[in-house]
Amino acid sequence: MSSIDPKEVEKFSRIADEWWDKSGKFKPLHEFNPIRILHLKRKIEEKFTKISGVKILDVGCGGGLVAEPFAVAGADVTAIDASERNIQVAKIHAEKSGLKIDYQVSTAEELNEKLTKGFARGFNEGFTEGFNVVLALEIIEHVADPEGFIQSLANLTNKDGLVFVATINRNLKSLALAKIAVEYLLRWLPIGTHDWKKFLKPSEVNSYAEKAGLKLKELRGFEYNIINSEWKESANVSVNYVAVFTKE
Repeated sequence: MSSIDPKEVEKFSRIADEWWDKSGKFKPLHEFNPIRILHLKRKIEEKFTKISGVKILDVGCGGGLVAEPFAVAGADVTAIDASERNIQVAKIHAEKSGLKIDYQVSTAEELNEKLTKGFARGFNEGFTEGFNVVLALEIIEHVADPEGFIQSLANLTNKDGLVFVATINRNLKSLALAKIAVEYLLRWLPIGTHDWKKFLKPSEVNSYAEKAGLKLKELRGFEYNIINSEWKESANVSVNYVAVFTKE
């Protein structure tokens, strides 16, 4: 079963040209990105000592806002997205930046099938090695089958590798802040960007991960200070959070 939601793919394809416009529709993501990248790099370095040479898969990469910083840091980056338009934008920007990133129009399920058969990235028939790190950032709330999606993430991860799942909690606070305030009051995101009913509680993500053979290593939150317009890492996971898993 595919986790792809065609309506979600179309939604982001329509605004793909704005991925790298820091004043456009993705402005909130550009403001959030630095603290997110900082957290990811720290956890990866804790596990692998350095980022250079680490094989990273960015699932639902959009225009490449996460893939590029890791490529700059020397990681071996593969980035996939179900939207062909997103991948086109990402490829053009990476080329202009002089970065080597393996961008593919694909889903996690499709890449897993290719990898198993040994067809992805020129691998020989039967090659089944995956990635040291798999990133699924702000994407799981847009897929049709979260449980199957996490299973695919686990399948793509090497033993002792890391899986990062970043998303938005589902509660009244997130409804008020991450949906109503952000889309309808402040207009930071286009109306309809998120479906609150598709937000996931950390317990739900962890339950799916456990079934997929992943073990929760850390759960951290991110909070936004509207007064000074700054994001900070926090123990508060009531709205934005990232779960870090290891594959045993």
